[in-house]
Amino acid sequence: MRRILVAGNWKLNGSTETIKELLKGILAGISDAKADVAVCAPYIYIPLVQDILAGTEVGYGSQSISENDSGAFTGEISGPMLNDFACKYAIVGHSERRSLFCEKDTDTANKFAAARKHGLTPILCVGELLEEREQGITEEVVSRQLDAVIELEGVEALADAVIAYEPVWAIGTGKTASPQQAQDVHAFIRGKIAKLNAEVAEKVQILYGGSVNGGNADELFAMPDIDGGLIGGASLKAEDFLAICKAG
Repeated sequence: MRRILVAGNWKLNGSTETIKELLKGILAGISDAKADVAVCAPYIYIPLVQDILAGTEVGYGSQSISENDSGAFTGEISGPMLNDFACKYAIVGHSERRSLFCEKDTDTANKFAAARKHGLTPILCVGELLEEREQGITEEVVSRQLDAVIELEGVEALADAVIAYEPVWAIGTGKTASPQQAQDVHAFIRGKIAKLNAEVAEKVQILYGGSVNGGNADELFAMPDIDGGLIGGASLKAEDFLAICKAG
């Protein structure tokens, strides 16, 4: 039985004071959560997050990772650096990294490999643009994004990872794929993996991301192939985030 995972992606948000307040609120209300819980913070705040979450069941990680371990790569952060602060997760391939920072499928695959190399759990994001959904090529796009990782690391590597399906048109827009629309893509992802390795397909957690909130999380998480959520805006308020963590 796969556990529900709810992971917050804070993106470019937060300050020392707001993060202290947010995590204090989450920890105060997390005892009756139905999910495993994690937060992915801006790099500079990871030491603060580590201090506050030490000894708790809330995991934490980064919003990206370099494919390189060290060297002349200004502004990057590496797996060994994240290990220094006991990170568990690293998001790779988020649509904002793909679109705003021009990361290609191969870049995502290399970052996925770097995370695994250093014992981090990659949260691999896949998803289509609105025009791609309207063209009826959602499965083609998602398949291509998955194939880049599978071709580099092998399908067995997905057993060490989390997949997050995020339709780009639903991220931060207030629009949400219907539970059935999301389930259809999640089932496609699991079915694609099952053709290569049924055991990995059964094990891997596939999260949904895209304007998830306390009002729709129950219905989304009730779908057979939706194993939780990668949460953006709603992860910045303890009450909203906890409502999602208690769904299902």
